[in-house]
Amino acid sequence: MENSKKAHWETVFTTKAETEVSWYQQKPETSLQLIQSCKLDKEAKIIDIGGGDSYLIDNLLDLGYTNLFLLDISENAIERAKKRLGEKAKNVTFIVSDSLDFVTQEKFDVWHDRASFHFITDENDVQKYKSNVVNALNSGGHFILGTFSEDGPKKCSGLDITQYSVMKLEAIFEEDFKLENCFTEDHQTPFDTTQNFIFAHYIKR
Repeated sequence: MENSKKAHWETVFTTKAETEVSWYQQKPETSLQLIQSCKLDKEAKIIDIGGGDSYLIDNLLDLGYTNLFLLDISENAIERAKKRLGEKAKNVTFIVSDSLDFVTQEKFDVWHDRASFHFITDENDVQKYKSNVVNALNSGGHFILGTFSEDGPKKCSGLDITQYSVMKLEAIFEEDFKLENCFTEDHQTPFDTTQNFIFAHYIKR
C-alpha cells in the first residue's frame, strides 16, 4: 500500500506541470494569512506537510521566515521545489516522507497542511496523523489545516478522499487542540472548476 501511494505521487509530479494540478496556487493567500496571524518570530519553525511543489515556502521566504521545512512523499515534488527555489533552497530543510511515517525530534511552532490530510481515509491512519502532529508541535504550537469540506470534491487526483465539517474535525482534534478559527473557502483550480475547502486554525493544548 505504502509503495503504491508513493508511486502514485511520484507519477503525478513527473507527468504534470505545477499548473496542471488542481491544488496549484501562485500565492496561497489564506495559508499565508493564517500563518501570519500566529504572530511568530521570523525564526519560528514552520513545517509544510505534503506541500509538494506549492508556493507556500517561496512566499514565506519572501516574508523573511528563516526556519522552514517542507515534507512530501514524492521525491520528484521535492526536487522540483528545490530547483525552483534555486539559491533560496539552502534556507529550507527538505524531508521525503509520508506524513504518517514522519517521526522527528524537532519541535515545530507551526504545522501547516493544505490539501494533504483529506487523502487519509483510514480511521487508524487519521489517529496516527493526529499523534504525529501532537508529538511534533511545541506546547501552544499552531496547527493550520486546509482540507476538503462536505461541499468539496469526493475524489482528487484519481484517489478517494474524506470530506470534513467543523464537527468532524473537532471530533478528531478537540481533545489535544483548541480551535481558534474555522471557515470554508472556494478554491479556483487552473481548470476553472471550484473546490470548497474548510480551513481550521488550532492551538495545541
